[in-house]
Amino acid sequence: MDAPLAGVLVADLTQNVAGPTCTQILGDMGADVIKVERPGRGDDARAWAPPLWGEESATFMSFNRSKRSLAVDMKAEDGRAILERLIQRADVLVQSLRAGAIEELGLGWERARAINPRLVYCSITAFGTQGPLSDRPGYDPLMQAYGGLMSVNGHAGQPPARVPVSIVDMGTGMWAVIAILGALRERERTGRGVNVTTALFETALAWTTFQMTHYFATGEIPQPQGSGTAMICPYEAFPTRDAWVMIAAGSDALFLKAATALGAPELPRDARFADNPARVAHRGELFDALSRITRGLASAEVLARLQSAGVPCAPILTLDRVAAEPQTEASGMLISAKHPRLPDYRTVGLPVRWDGERPGVARVPPLLGEHTAEVLGALGYDEAAVKDLARRHVIQL
Repeated sequence: MDAPLAGVLVADLTQNVAGPTCTQILGDMGADVIKVERPGRGDDARAWAPPLWGEESATFMSFNRSKRSLAVDMKAEDGRAILERLIQRADVLVQSLRAGAIEELGLGWERARAINPRLVYCSITAFGTQGPLSDRPGYDPLMQAYGGLMSVNGHAGQPPARVPVSIVDMGTGMWAVIAILGALRERERTGRGVNVTTALFETALAWTTFQMTHYFATGEIPQPQGSGTAMICPYEAFPTRDAWVMIAAGSDALFLKAATALGAPELPRDARFADNPARVAHRGELFDALSRITRGLASAEVLARLQSAGVPCAPILTLDRVAAEPQTEASGMLISAKHPRLPDYRTVGLPVRWDGERPGVARVPPLLGEHTAEVLGALGYDEAAVKDLARRHVIQL
């Protein structure tokens, strides 16, 4: 089966996490992604280390497979000429430069559209293209703070906590992919290119849909819920004799099963715990009542009782245990690929399948400029021209 985006050429002018997440997904789906980087330094994420894997940043490797690296000085006249030639042939351009930078290079939407009227042009921004903060830079922790996520994460009475994965960056990359796929479909219908924008701040707001709607409904400011959620109880982590387990008894029927399995069938008959609104109102008391039981049992025993009763529950695993889990292996999400420098290279795959097949690794994360000569050759530059550009430091081979 051909990959869904086979034949689609993507010019990737992004770095850090949000943009590379977008273009990695496009690459995994079969697009030919040309990652444009600065000679000498490249994507800032190449220096985000330790940890290193071999001599390469593990962070950079997380978001840059399925791409080819073209190292070119975008500020040089000949460098811009290379980019214009790439844009002329591309189906999609994705850029995440600071506000105004792409226009300073002379490669904004209007210019790019003049070069290639069928181009899907995607800008990943910090705060969007309008509003008082539209010219400010943005990073994931700033957006988690400014967008309210840190105010509802963590535990009550504790310092603010950031979601430790780059959920805003990665989420923005995913929204960008969705928008690009829609734009490609629109181009099929009209023959015209589309100007797509998305923003880190907008993604942070999108993640707050539960809490924001609750605020609109009640006027009450949502607070941190630890491992739980404000509207369901019991639906959080409980201590055991040797660890913690997650219990998700999301209905009255499941709570009855959970209480019975844990040897406390009287709890559902208590007026404080008779239905979900009552349990939410008396969350602390119910947590204490169930914890007195679970603390006396090993995690395996708690899980076995609840699973036998049909109550959703899970151990809280560290990543080494997640990697070793039979379900993880069965999922096929951890993908190995041949790597010229790392014999034990593995990565986390794309969480989708087409006709039962998950995309593999088309290309391992590239070295800086690894494909410069190859890409320039495809753009029509002969060997002498490539050597001249390298001699003048317009490109890096």
